[in-house]
Amino acid sequence: MPYICGVDHRVIAAGSLSITTGIAVFTTYKWLSERKRRAQSNVYESEKLVNEYLAFHFANEKNIRRDIIPASALDFPKRCADLCLKHSETLLKFNSVSRALDIGCAVGRSSFELARKFQEVIGIDYSQAFVDACQQLKDQDSRIYFITDEGELTTGCSAKVSEGIDKSRCSFQQGDACDLPHDIGKFGCVLAANLICRLHTPLDFLNRMADLVIPGGILVITSPYTFLEEFTPKSNWLGGYIGKDNKPVTGKMTLKKVLGPSFDLVEEVDMPFSIRETARKNQLTVAEATVWRRKNV
Repeated sequence: MPYICGVDHRVIAAGSLSITTGIAVFTTYKWLSERKRRAQSNVYESEKLVNEYLAFHFANEKNIRRDIIPASALDFPKRCADLCLKHSETLLKFNSVSRALDIGCAVGRSSFELARKFQEVIGIDYSQAFVDACQQLKDQDSRIYFITDEGELTTGCSAKVSEGIDKSRCSFQQGDACDLPHDIGKFGCVLAANLICRLHTPLDFLNRMADLVIPGGILVITSPYTFLEEFTPKSNWLGGYIGKDNKPVTGKMTLKKVLGPSFDLVEEVDMPFSIRETARKNQLTVAEATVWRRKNV
């Protein structure tokens, strides 16, 4: 009999198992609930943001207020790709690793532009809505989107991939820049455009770069360094705060500290860009682009 001192230990064991199972189920429920909450609260899944980013990446002459938007702020995704290609010329001539990674690819313009020279381009974004837009552009060459003129008034537009680009070189997937697949391989070029100040744990992303970029390869990071607690806990900010020594810490200072042991900083340049919200409201921002070449170790 399983009675000891008058206590049925089968009941105790069953109760303990129920409690343990209950804790596991509750923990799993909380984890799944948090993932669902983050997905629902992700503004980058909204149709509004998809439309704005399709305009940001693919707007034609008719949809751009050239009278108020400086020419230097146009075609930002293409300029990012051009910067990558400029610094990858030698690598592409003499190295067999003709692969590029566009992490935080949004709706894909930079990925497609990188495919002009790289044989394989992988675009990854946390937003499934953005990835779906990329895939539609790859499969169908174009996608209809709507720009807001005023209130509920919109104008229909068409996003198109430039002619002469082999879209079959591109693939797109949903993923977390802070937790990239370990079997993703090596790359001759990694582009992270306006990404690091929108990550939950940006150091996790930066610490992965030395493993992803081949010796002599290129890492291009652009950022306006707009660190916000709605995206990144303040304890994880790369810059924009006073350090323990009571001196300012900037995003670029942290980039140099983290990337310096494995990369050489080869170029720094301002990269203005404009995102259209309505016919009379545009976000004008100046990101800083830093170009890093992987050291030969």
